[in-house]
Amino acid sequence: MTTQLREGLTVADVQRRTVRTLVVSQAVGAVGVTIGVATASLLARDISGSETMAGLAQTFQVLGTAAAAYGLARVMRRRGRRVGLVAGYLIGAAGAVLAVVAGVVDSMAVLLLGAVMLGATTAVNNGSRYAATDLATEHHRARALSVVVWATTVGAVAGPNLLGVGAVVARSLGVPELTGGFAIGAVVLVVAAAWLWWRLRPDPLLLAQETAGVTPADGPEPRGRSWGRFVAVVRDVPAVGAAVVAMACAHAAMVTVMIMTPLHMEHGGAHLEVIGFVISIHVLGMFAFSPVVGWAADRFGRSGVLVTGGVVLLVSLALCGLSPQGTSWQIFAGLFLLGLGWSCATVAASTVIADRTPIEARTDVQGTSDMAMALTAAGGGALAGVIVGGLGYAVLAMFAALLAGTVVVAGAVTRRHA
Repeated sequence: MTTQLREGLTVADVQRRTVRTLVVSQAVGAVGVTIGVATASLLARDISGSETMAGLAQTFQVLGTAAAAYGLARVMRRRGRRVGLVAGYLIGAAGAVLAVVAGVVDSMAVLLLGAVMLGATTAVNNGSRYAATDLATEHHRARALSVVVWATTVGAVAGPNLLGVGAVVARSLGVPELTGGFAIGAVVLVVAAAWLWWRLRPDPLLLAQETAGVTPADGPEPRGRSWGRFVAVVRDVPAVGAAVVAMACAHAAMVTVMIMTPLHMEHGGAHLEVIGFVISIHVLGMFAFSPVVGWAADRFGRSGVLVTGGVVLLVSLALCGLSPQGTSWQIFAGLFLLGLGWSCATVAASTVIADRTPIEARTDVQGTSDMAMALTAAGGGALAGVIVGGLGYAVLAMFAALLAGTVVVAGAVTRRHA
């Protein structure tokens, strides 16, 4: 019996406990993430007094996600999933507290620092899907990953609906109204961290490493060692490199179009309620059907689902590009399929990475791929405003279609090297 495995437990028992634990933490933690996303730009606008500065908070949060994905992966390699995921949630909670402080002292610098730290929460939510695969069998790995992704739906729906409660909390605390959501988020993230610290044991990654005869590294590693392991795996296992590219391009295609859709609809006179409903349908497509996507990836193969995701993205972008300004059936269908295509590509590509990466380099590859996904999305988001402002929403959809086409090609590469 391994030192990680307590008497009477099997690896299958630990896997079931791990997935159940991650589903709860994912649902709770996503509340903290979505509250921040919903109010950060508004708070930035109020503090800076400038509409053009409003997007900086979200940009800094995405950059924080990229940095945290890489940094927490190094922690998890040495200390396990439990320590890394808990640390990420606590960093995010501290960032939420700083956002409240920023509103009180009216400081944009403090808000941006808080936004960077809040990015760690998104990195944890992304990383949790990989924790579900550490002990999963090959024929159930995609389903385990997809169930954890699905749990994000709970927080994604509940978070924005707590903004009214946040305003009440802010008034009771005597802080600016827009900071109340961050106060709730800080508490929620601490609860998620406490839940993981209590329940995520035995640690799935440490148990997987011990079962495979791999000893976790002790002490700090030389600079560049983690990146070197990532490069070595991508060089030796082309399917992993293709999956990383596919996941980054799918995420960038989704983000670039999604963030500019409200503006496209507003230009045509769509009401805020309708715009919000379209975004809700998009989120539904992203998360609600992920267990079905995971089942399909286990049943029919990762590569087929990955290629399907790229094709669905192309169809969605064609509909978005053809949609008139305002409200139309094309924009409703396009945004739903945009989320569904993202789900197919992300679940399938993530499972390829989990399948084909050697356990001694697992966290390095997973963390670096999530960092690439965040940075690509940040770049796409920055270009989106420029493209729409100069050339229009239809051209933006065409640009995103190039990224979706790359997903199809990458899926074909994973099939070739299966």
